[in-house]
Amino acid sequence: MNQAERHLTTICKRFARIVPNQDPFPTRFPKSRDPYRALVRAVVFQQLSGKAAATIHGRFLALYPGKVHPDPEEVLNTPAEVLRGAGLSRQKIAAIQDIARKRSEGLIPSARTLARLGDQEIIARLTAARGVGRWTVEMYLIFTLGRPDVLPVDDLGVRKGAEQLFRRTFTPKTLAAYGQRWAPHRSAAAWHLWRVADTTLP
Repeated sequence: MNQAERHLTTICKRFARIVPNQDPFPTRFPKSRDPYRALVRAVVFQQLSGKAAATIHGRFLALYPGKVHPDPEEVLNTPAEVLRGAGLSRQKIAAIQDIARKRSEGLIPSARTLARLGDQEIIARLTAARGVGRWTVEMYLIFTLGRPDVLPVDDLGVRKGAEQLFRRTFTPKTLAAYGQRWAPHRSAAAWHLWRVADTTLP
């Protein structure tokens, strides 16, 4: 049990009941993942099954042979019909181009620069890009940057888990208020609420 989980189980009897029986909250994350690349991938994967999205993402990357990932300028210089040929919808092409444009303009910074910013500033910067919502950025904060105190209250799984565990109904607003008691380890709380949503409590 890590520090975050010890905190949750100390302050909350209900977390104390479920945390020892669940997969532990991960404590190592790929912090070097560039936000530009991560957001492009997130847009490709939106509203698709994992297998289909991975295929399209692979086709997109294959448009730029010899590179791990295209630079923003390369994306902006790629004709839309070529991107369509990789399987991207018009909406996703527009979103990916906007992400590339905002990276070129500096609004979406490097991973090193982003790591020095606060959670809310990161959310504000990255959601300025077309097709990038708060939930997408919150997942990036938790699972790439390893930020410890993020509670994605708009996530249905998190709310469902909270409702099952605490036997009450939550809206995003009421869950945000209720979840303040789990600070500064709300990311771990979200992780375990997801696990609760996947099980049936007695």
